[in-house]
Amino acid sequence: MHRLGSGIAGGRLAPAEYEQNFSDLHPRFDKHEALVASDRCYFCHDAPCMTACPTEIDIPLFIRQISTANPLGAARTIFSQNILGGMCARVCPTETLCEQACVRNTAEDRPVDIGRLQRYATDIAMEQNRQFFHRAAETGRTIAVVGAGPAGLACAHRLAMNGHSVVVFDAREKAGGLNEYGIATYKAPDNFAQKEVDYLLAIGGIEIRNGMALGRDFSLQDLAADYDAVFIGIGLAGVNGLGIEGEELSGVDDAVDFIAYLRQAQNKADVPIGRRVVVLGGGMTAVDAAVQAKLLGAEEVTICYRRGKEHMNASEYEQDLAASRGVSIRHWLAPKRILGKDGAVAGIELEYTALRDGHLVGTGETGVIAADQIFKAIGQSFKASGLGALSMEKGRIVVDDQCRTSMERVYAGGDCVNRGEDLTVSAVAHGRDAADAIHLAFASAGQPAVAVA
Repeated sequence: MHRLGSGIAGGRLAPAEYEQNFSDLHPRFDKHEALVASDRCYFCHDAPCMTACPTEIDIPLFIRQISTANPLGAARTIFSQNILGGMCARVCPTETLCEQACVRNTAEDRPVDIGRLQRYATDIAMEQNRQFFHRAAETGRTIAVVGAGPAGLACAHRLAMNGHSVVVFDAREKAGGLNEYGIATYKAPDNFAQKEVDYLLAIGGIEIRNGMALGRDFSLQDLAADYDAVFIGIGLAGVNGLGIEGEELSGVDDAVDFIAYLRQAQNKADVPIGRRVVVLGGGMTAVDAAVQAKLLGAEEVTICYRRGKEHMNASEYEQDLAASRGVSIRHWLAPKRILGKDGAVAGIELEYTALRDGHLVGTGETGVIAADQIFKAIGQSFKASGLGALSMEKGRIVVDDQCRTSMERVYAGGDCVNRGEDLTVSAVAHGRDAADAIHLAFASAGQPAVAVA
């Protein structure tokens, strides 16, 4: 983060307020609550909620298992499709995926609490350290995985299940990727991301090498020469800039860096925040940054988005959450110039926008919002070196439906590929599917193997 402006400081709240503000957003169901919630499920045949889930979890089955007091059976059902089901239960936009597809919406306009039921089951299994999957006999194959985020970890676990050895390379100090560094603190407190990594690694056969960056410490060609296959799951490392005057001022920060810094802070009171904060963007990152700025004690927090409410990537649920925390969301405003005083942010000039013939244009009318801190949350881009001649499209790696790239024995998944939405659950699906494809490729090449379900 940049050096601090005059209006940015830590310790704005009493210690008890920080603890309360960053406690669990939705505490886990107790047994009675889970039984009541599970009883609302119709256990549909060809359930639309399953189709809406990128990892295709058998949702009616795991909810039925909960309803019969079998949360461990439910956890096994979930983990068989999504080994990171615990984090997905916390951060997945269920309101636009499985829960939006729930048939309960038709009659009652309220879906089954699928996400919270999923958390109930997976939390119990993890707390009891119940391992449902074990390594098959060693195959002698070793696969390199680049990136210890959701895609890479899901790929590594499925490969280990099938008896392969996996070496995971990650540039950060901790494994977890987006789950460790990019999720709002109040959505996954109590170091849950690392607990989930530990649970996943318990299967054995997976080595993680931290502080190892593609393009700096090794290249794709190096890995292809040394390993039987390679999976790339490095996510989006680039942050889009505003390209306007004043962007270099103290107090202008990337929202993703702010979120990562806050998640790693041992004492939330040490995290500095402005009195008046403006967040630029309309996605989940913008909402997470804005809400947490408010929770840190900012007096005024405003999200400015260049289009309308209906165009925001953040779900309506997340927008409502921000509003409930005192965040003001203003639409049809595009940043024009950041105003400064003595080298620090003093405000931002914005231009009103409108849609004309389907194109977003400025109206020429401008206004100023006073601010001492501005967070940029206008999107991320894929940024990597050391990939050689991999085929790219629109700035991302081209893969087929089995996550194969243009280079033999090299696969990719997650946010770095041109497939699906940039969601944790989608990344898990890519990693899992790539692992299955790698395993089957070994089998077809003469490696005796039987896929482990």
